[in-house]
Amino acid sequence: MAKKKAPEYEGTLRSFMLKVPEVINTCTGIKIFGKTIRSILFSTDVSIIRNTNADAVIAVYPFTPQPVITQAVMTAADIPVFAGVGGGLTQGKRVLNLALHAEHQGAIGVVLNAPTKNETIKEVAEHIDIPVVITVVSEEEDIAARLEAGAKILNVSGAANTPNIIRKIRKKFPDVAIMATGGPNEETIQETIKAGANAITWTPPTNGEIFKSIMDAYRKGLPHP
Repeated sequence: MAKKKAPEYEGTLRSFMLKVPEVINTCTGIKIFGKTIRSILFSTDVSIIRNTNADAVIAVYPFTPQPVITQAVMTAADIPVFAGVGGGLTQGKRVLNLALHAEHQGAIGVVLNAPTKNETIKEVAEHIDIPVVITVVSEEEDIAARLEAGAKILNVSGAANTPNIIRKIRKKFPDVAIMATGGPNEETIQETIKAGANAITWTPPTNGEIFKSIMDAYRKGLPHP
């Protein structure tokens, strides 16, 4: 029997939105507190977060994490948020305090940067009840030590080498939860899923890029694309 298509409502004004590549729906997903998460939007832009069909948001950024930023994202988001809490420039007790605060704000998980020490992972994991996500950027990473310290999800971000890193991890840890960057197109996303990623982080176009096509249409006297 053919699978029935789910009824859908988009509305008029919000039908213009950023939709994640369809191929992401073929991955298994990661189930957290009963919610299955397959697509994860990589953004802290609240206007984009409010106009996407992604299952969750990963709110990490290249500055010292600040609870007010996490709160702003979670106030705007109508989907779960993985909150960045440091581990690179920000270390030690501050990471723990940020993780505790993110949990209290409602984050579904906390994301630690690749340089995070195992001692910090352990301390965070012992004090919060949401999953600790550790970022993996190299094939040389000691994954066993990360998992032993308390990491529950691996966030593989190795640019073009991401599928190779995932394959190496899967050989030793076939059941570990992996989210990973999918790359620039459906082919690279599919390769990442085939390598063993359970969920895909997707980088949307910027506001400027989206505006360009809209303004080009307006200049030609055309309606909103």
